[in-house]
Amino acid sequence: MKHARLAPLLALATCVPQPDAPPVVRPGLEVAVSDSVHLLRGHRVGLVANQAAIDRQGRHGVELLRAAGIEVAALLSPEHGFRGSAAPGEHVASSVDSATGLPIYSLYGKTYAPTDSMLRGIDLLVVDLPDVGARYFTYLSTLLEVMKSATPRGIQVMVLDRPDPIGGTLVQGNVLDPAHRSFVGPLAVPMRHGMTLGELGRLGNDELGIGSDLVVIPAAGWRRHQDQVATGLPFLAPSRNLTDLDGLFHYPGSCLFEGTALSVGRGTTHPFHQVGAPWLDTAGVLASLARTPVPGMRFEAVRFRPERPDDGKWPDTEVAGIRFVVTDRARYDPTEAAVRLLAAVRERHPTEIGFVPAQFDRLAGGSELRLAVEAGQSADSIFARWRAPLERFRERRAGYLLYPE
Repeated sequence: MKHARLAPLLALATCVPQPDAPPVVRPGLEVAVSDSVHLLRGHRVGLVANQAAIDRQGRHGVELLRAAGIEVAALLSPEHGFRGSAAPGEHVASSVDSATGLPIYSLYGKTYAPTDSMLRGIDLLVVDLPDVGARYFTYLSTLLEVMKSATPRGIQVMVLDRPDPIGGTLVQGNVLDPAHRSFVGPLAVPMRHGMTLGELGRLGNDELGIGSDLVVIPAAGWRRHQDQVATGLPFLAPSRNLTDLDGLFHYPGSCLFEGTALSVGRGTTHPFHQVGAPWLDTAGVLASLARTPVPGMRFEAVRFRPERPDDGKWPDTEVAGIRFVVTDRARYDPTEAAVRLLAAVRERHPTEIGFVPAQFDRLAGGSELRLAVEAGQSADSIFARWRAPLERFRERRAGYLLYPE
């Protein structure tokens, strides 16, 4: 029997720590199956998730929901698939989950949005996806497409929220030009937005006029300054090239090099920690970077060999590279580091850098950054143009935040 519409849940659930013990952070999944299970019972649920939808003990959401008496009718998966093993950009076919017999409908294949056949008999869509703290990641777009499909069908969407793994206080980089929205950048937010997926969903629901009946189950006990390590939650790679927490900290900056001829370390043990190419004058570029150190990090010379990289850059070729090394996560701005490195490489290798305009501009949220680097403008002049849009974004985001500092 279908329940009445669920009331929006925006209050942050709390937990009481033992004296002198660090606060316990519980992901929205755990809150949902304990404190808020009444909001799920009586519904036929479609679960939008991947391998990272786990609790503190590593138990998957499918297991927990079913154990709590929730009827899970179907699974829906984002880019990289339900198991997270597909290559970036690789279309994934729908399949059947061998453990449960449930259908797994791919939202990164023939369609990016749930269809009538996928949603038949479902009256609640539950979304539990890990975000990475950077604008250029497709799971937000998957959430927005789910919301757009659910709205005209009268289906509620419930986000089981998770902490931003790189912290939710710092807002860095440029703000996307709305004229350049794409599946890797659907909202006018900065490269590092400092928001959770649930908060972004709330913002997108309003700013895109989706009108979704959206419920967010917040993570309990999380404070915005905490990164993944501070939460005590297990880390599962959200995709096969974001394999550790430092990689996530670098990603809001180093991902920009995907739109150039330089490798970002795909096919190595340190993807997104490093960039390189056979022609890179590492010593010359490092000398240029030394003139303006970036707080909270350092650049190091490195050599690496991409083995069967899924971006096709410099396969099985030893390249000269530069590695990003975090020394203080609280002070680190990966977007500043990336732009200073882009400018230094462009200065030393104006032809070889090999901007791919369509790809770079899609990541950079417009052509302004690429044109400025190609014109030889200083990094400081680029950052100066970012300040006012960043301040306006901070004002926009304030009304959608769910967690204390």
